[in-house]
Amino acid sequence: MQRAHLVHTLQADGDIEVIGEAADAPDAVARVAELRPDVVTVDLQIPGGGGQHVIEQVMAHTPTPILVLSAKVAGPQSAPAIDALVAGALDAAPKPARWTAVEEGDLRRRVRALNGVTVLRHPRGRLVNARAEARGFCRTGEPVVAIAASTGGPPALATVLSGLARVAAPVLVVQHIHDDFVDGLVSWMARVAPLPVRMAAAGDRLHPGTVYIGPGGCHLRVDRDLRVVLDPEPVTTHRPSADELFRSIAQHVGRSAVGVVLTGMGDDGAAGLLAIRNAGGRTLAQDQATSAVFGMPRAAYLAGAVEQQVAIDDMADAIVRAAARFAP
Repeated sequence: MQRAHLVHTLQADGDIEVIGEAADAPDAVARVAELRPDVVTVDLQIPGGGGQHVIEQVMAHTPTPILVLSAKVAGPQSAPAIDALVAGALDAAPKPARWTAVEEGDLRRRVRALNGVTVLRHPRGRLVNARAEARGFCRTGEPVVAIAASTGGPPALATVLSGLARVAAPVLVVQHIHDDFVDGLVSWMARVAPLPVRMAAAGDRLHPGTVYIGPGGCHLRVDRDLRVVLDPEPVTTHRPSADELFRSIAQHVGRSAVGVVLTGMGDDGAAGLLAIRNAGGRTLAQDQATSAVFGMPRAAYLAGAVEQQVAIDDMADAIVRAAARFAP
């Protein structure tokens, strides 16, 4: 009955066609692979493994924009919503006990908004973690990798970090994301990456082979002793800011730095990446074809900051090669 009402609601205006339905999680994953819809709606309480399993498997094997519609979602900051978003869903909304015309219209609006959005393969559903132990402290003159991303970044980060088992450098990450989602982001990256992943803390001494993700509300930098510095100043549009991280890396790591800009809206990171390039470091940016939003990589490229544009599936290897070039 609920599924029939959902189908009727989606098709009410005539511009959305429901091409398939599924009664349980395995059937949902199979139907998405078979039918290749433009958008998928999924309930977290679907039988046979749950909606979270569907999200992970769809994003691992048939990446598709996903809208979660579930009574378990109390709001955008609820734990089920956060888990769904970090697993690869693009939007999550509560499923009302009784539908109104306003709620039905909002559902159709959400589905239309997701149609045509570029999504990237998410390794969480197929990757088995292999943990690598950190080796000693990072010393001046050793390579340091700094990565920045914004819109579309979490799946791109998952792809990159899952391929960095051989990187002989600490990896610092700035991701533009709501402060409430950072813990979930760290948990997701810890599951998919072969390296230890942690939230960066003030005073952390950088270890080669460890990933440090910047917390919300403050900038992530390093000092001359290659320790983590967290600072709420200056107040900028994004905290943490890619430019602040990259500039500190350029200043204190210089030619041993590897700067990377992934998918994102706006121009944060362009000036900082140029500082890394001017200091003799290596600079990479995600290419347009694989970027959900080409804003940040494009801005960096137009600024003359990008040494090489790289497809997301090749980015991890490019980072490993760049870091190895500067390893002592």
